Amino acid sequence: MILARYSMGVGDRFAHQAAAQLAAFAKAKQLGVDVTPVWNKSNREHQIIGTQPGDVRREADEAVAASHWTGPYHVDADHIGLKTVDAFIEASDYFTLDVADFSGRPAAPEAIGAFVRKYRRFVGTVQIPGIEAPFRITEPEIAGIAHKYLLAVQEAGNIYRHVAGKKGDGRFITEVSMDETDLPQTPVELLFILAAIADEGIPAQTVAPKFTGRFNKGVDYVGDLAQFDREFNDDLCVIAFAVREFGLPANLKLSVHSGSDKFSIYPLIHRAITRHGAGLHIKTAGTTWLEELIGLAMAGGDGLEIARSVYRQALHRYDELCAPYATVIDIDRSKLPPPGEVDRWSEAQYATSLRHDLSCPAYNLHLRQLLHVGYKVAAEMGPGYLEALAKHERVIAENVTTNIFDRHLKPVFLGS
Repeated sequence: MILARYSMGVGDRFAHQAAAQLAAFAKAKQLGVDVTPVWNKSNREHQIIGTQPGDVRREADEAVAASHWTGPYHVDADHIGLKTVDAFIEASDYFTLDVADFSGRPAAPEAIGAFVRKYRRFVGTVQIPGIEAPFRITEPEIAGIAHKYLLAVQEAGNIYRHVAGKKGDGRFITEVSMDETDLPQTPVELLFILAAIADEGIPAQTVAPKFTGRFNKGVDYVGDLAQFDREFNDDLCVIAFAVREFGLPANLKLSVHSGSDKFSIYPLIHRAITRHGAGLHIKTAGTTWLEELIGLAMAGGDGLEIARSVYRQALHRYDELCAPYATVIDIDRSKLPPPGEVDRWSEAQYATSLRHDLSCPAYNLHLRQLLHVGYKVAAEMGPGYLEALAKHERVIAENVTTNIFDRHLKPVFLGS
C-alpha cells in the first residue's frame, strides 16, 4: 500500500463530520491538487469519548460512499504502541508508531557499538545535496545519537513487525513518530534515525520529527520562523539523501504533527515542498471539534447554550483537562473570561472569540486552547451533544469544510 505524495490527517472526535471534511478535499481536487484524507484518532481520544477504532473506519467508509469520493483515503491508528495497537489492527491501514517514551533510554551497549561501527564511514565531512554547509560528524556524536534514539527505533521495529504479522507485509502504511519528545531532532540526528529505521527493516513512508519551536494545541506556531524554515528544508534534503543511501521507500516524506493551525509556517512549508518536489503529510486533528463548537454557537438557541456550558465546565475542570496536554498548551488563566461573561455572549461573540482568525480583535487564543483540550466535557454530555450536532448539521458542516479548505489545504498545498 502506497501513500500518495500529499496527504493530510484530520480528526473527528465525535464521528459526525467526515463528509464535511471530505468536501474540503474534493474542493482541492477540483483545483487540481490531490490530497489524500487520513482520518486519525488516538487511543486516548477513544477512551475519553467511549468510541472504538472501528467507528472511525465506519464513518470514513460511509462518507466516502455518500460523497462518491474516488480517490484514496486511509484510517490512522494514531500514536499507538505495542500495548494499544491490537485494537486498531482490523480497522486501520495507516499506523503511526509512537516511540517517544523510549527516546533517551539507551539500547544495549553491543547494539550501540555495532551501530557506531556500521556508520563510522560518515565520520568527517558529509555533504548533503541541497544543504549549503557540510555536516561535520564525529564518532562520539554518532554514539550519542545511537544512545538517545536507537532503542526507540528498535521499539518501532517491534511494533511494525507485530502489525505486519497481523495484517501482512505491504498492506498498511507506516509512520515513525519521534515528535513527542522534549528536544527537537537536528538534521544530523534525523539522518542517523533514518539509518536505524532502515536497519530495522521498517518501510516507513512518513517520519515525524520534533521541530524547533512550540506546536501548541489549536493555535499558531511559536518560535523563530527563519530557523524553522532552515530546519524544514534541511530535513527534506536529509530524507532524500537517506532514501538513496539506506534504501528506504522512495516516497518517504516528512509528517508534520502540527497540533492544528500553524498558519505562520504553512507558507514556508508550501515553498519548501514546491522547491524540493517533496511530498508531505500534515496532521491537524483537533480543529474539527472546535468548528463544531463554533457552529453550535452560531446556530443560537440550544446550540449556543451547549457551547456556553462546555466552556463553563471546562474552566471549572481546568487542571484535570489541561494536565494530559501540559507540554503542548500555553494558557494564561488571567486571559480566560469568567463564565458569567461568556453566558451573556451572543452567537457572534462566542464564534469570533473561538475562531482562529488573527485579524479579529475578539480572538482569544487562551480560550481556544482550553476548549481544544476540553472535548471530554462534550463527551460526557452523551446523546444530548450528538443530537445537537445532528440538529445543527448544516451550519456546523459549513464551518468544518471552510476551515479545512481555506485555512489548511489552500495555504499548505495550493500556496494561497
